[in-house]
Amino acid sequence: MSDSPPIQAPLALPTPGASWHTPADLWRSIYFFNLYRLAVAGFLLLLTGMLGDAIALGERDPRLFLRTAVIYAVLALLLQVAISLRKPRFNVQLAMQMATDIVCVTLLAHTSGGIQSNLGILLLVSLAGAGMISRGRITLFYAALASIAVLLQHAYVVLTQEATLGQFLQVGLLSVAYFVVAWMAHTLAKYAVASEKLATLRGVDLANMAEANRLMIQDMPDGVLVVDERGVLRQGNPSAQRLMGLALPLTSDATLESCSPALARQFVAWREQPERGAQLLRLPGTHHLVRVRFLPVQREGLWGAVVFLEDMQRIQAQAQQIKLAALGRLTANIAHEVRNPLSSISYAVELLQEDGQNAQQSRLLRIILDNSERINRIVQGVMQLNQRDRVHTETQALAQVLHTSIVSLCQSERVALEIFQVEASADCMINFDRGHLEQVLWNLCGNALRYCSKQAASVRLLATRAEGGETVVEISDDGPGVTADSVQQLFEPFYTTSTGGTGLGLYIARELCEANSAVLEYVPRAGGGACFRIVFGATYEH
Repeated sequence: MSDSPPIQAPLALPTPGASWHTPADLWRSIYFFNLYRLAVAGFLLLLTGMLGDAIALGERDPRLFLRTAVIYAVLALLLQVAISLRKPRFNVQLAMQMATDIVCVTLLAHTSGGIQSNLGILLLVSLAGAGMISRGRITLFYAALASIAVLLQHAYVVLTQEATLGQFLQVGLLSVAYFVVAWMAHTLAKYAVASEKLATLRGVDLANMAEANRLMIQDMPDGVLVVDERGVLRQGNPSAQRLMGLALPLTSDATLESCSPALARQFVAWREQPERGAQLLRLPGTHHLVRVRFLPVQREGLWGAVVFLEDMQRIQAQAQQIKLAALGRLTANIAHEVRNPLSSISYAVELLQEDGQNAQQSRLLRIILDNSERINRIVQGVMQLNQRDRVHTETQALAQVLHTSIVSLCQSERVALEIFQVEASADCMINFDRGHLEQVLWNLCGNALRYCSKQAASVRLLATRAEGGETVVEISDDGPGVTADSVQQLFEPFYTTSTGGTGLGLYIARELCEANSAVLEYVPRAGGGACFRIVFGATYEH
C-alpha cells in the first residue's frame, strides 16, 4: 500500500432537471444505430448484386429498388460522417435518420410488392432504436409518420395497380405494430432513465461513503490493517505504520511477516483459533504495547481480516487524564469545604494571640497560624486549577504585559525595579487570557526573584520571535539553578524544594499555558541559574 491518495471531493449530485446520460453516450448510441442502417443498406445491395432476379426484392421496379438502396447507403454514409463531426445537433440527426428510414424503406417495400414484401418490418427496428435513443415521446410521432407512409403506399397501389382492399387489414396491423413498438420503446426508455438515475445516486452514495471511510481510517489514532488470507497487506493507515515502527510507507506487496513477525504469528494463531479474543502484544523495535484484535472479512469468495492495533499507552494516558479531571473536581470541592473551617481556625488563633500568653504558647500559636496560612495557599492553588477551563483569549503586546507585571511585582515585594531586565520587541503580539498570563508571569518571576542574587539585572526577561513565527519569552535568573534530580519533577503537583512552598505554582502555570495553546518548559543552562521558556501559539505533544 503506497502513500494514501490525495483527498478527493465527494461526487456532486446532478442538478434537478439535468440529463442523466451524457452527450457522449447519446452520440455513441446514434453511432451504432447508424451502423445498423448502413449494414441493412449494404446487405440489400449485396443480395441484389449476387442473386438478382432469384429473389423477390424489387420485382415491381428493379431499377427504382436499386437506386433507392444506393441512395439509402449513401445517406447512411453521409450521416456517419456527420455523426463523427457531431454537426448538426443530435436531435436533428436522429430526425434525419428516421426520415431517411421511413422514405427509403417505404420505397423499397413498394418496389418489392408492397405489404407482401414484409420489408415494412424494418421500420419496427428503426422505431425501437429511435425510442431507446431519444428516450422521449417523439418516437410516437415517428410511428405516426411510418404508419401514414405505409398507408399512402398501399392506397397508391390500390388506386393504380388494382391491389386488393383486403390487404388494408395487414397494413393496419403493421401500423398498430409501429405504435406498439414505439410505445414499448418509450416505456422501456423511461424505466432505463429511472434505473440510470438510481444507479447514479447509488454511485454517488458509494463514492461518498468510500471517501468518508478512507478519511476515517487515515485519521484514526488506532492502527488499522487489512490483510488477505495469505497475510498480504491490502490497506493500512499511518497509525499502524507508526505503531509497527516502519520508516517507509506500507506497500501493496508487503506482508505481515516482513513488517512485523510478531504480529504475523498472532495472525496465524488467530486463523487456527478464530474464537481468540484481543491479545496484548509488545511490538519489537518500537516497544509499543498494543492490543491486537482480528475481525474476519469474507466477501464474494475472498477471505481476509481487519487488524486493529490499539495503543495501550494512549489508552492509559486517556484514562489518566480522566482520573486527573475527576480528581481535580473532587479536590476543588474539598478545597472549597476546607476554606471555611480553616478561616475559623485562623481567626481563633488571632484572637488567642491578643490575650497575654507566655513565650511557649505564643510559639505554638505562631506554628498553628503559619501552617493555617500554608494550607490556605494550597487550597487557593487547588481552586485555581479550575481556571484553565475558563479561557478568554485576547490579542495583546507582550512587551507591555511584561513591563506591567514586573512593576506590579516589585511594588508588592518591595524590591528595586533594577533587579529585572526586560528585552522585548514591539512586534511580539500574543493571543492569551490576560488574567492567566499575569498569573503565569507572577509565578515565574516570583520564583526567579526568590532564588536570584537580588543584584541589578539578576532576573532577565527576553521576548523574541522564533524562526517558525512563534513568540518566545525566556525568564532566567542568576541563582543556583535546578538540580538534575529535580528537573524531571519540576511540574509535578505538590513538588517543591522550598519549605514554605505549596508545590502548585509551576504546575498551575503549565496548565494555564496549555489551556492557552502555549508551552512552558525548563531550559537547562550551562552557566548556572534557572531558565523557563514560554512558547506562545504551540501545543503539547502527549
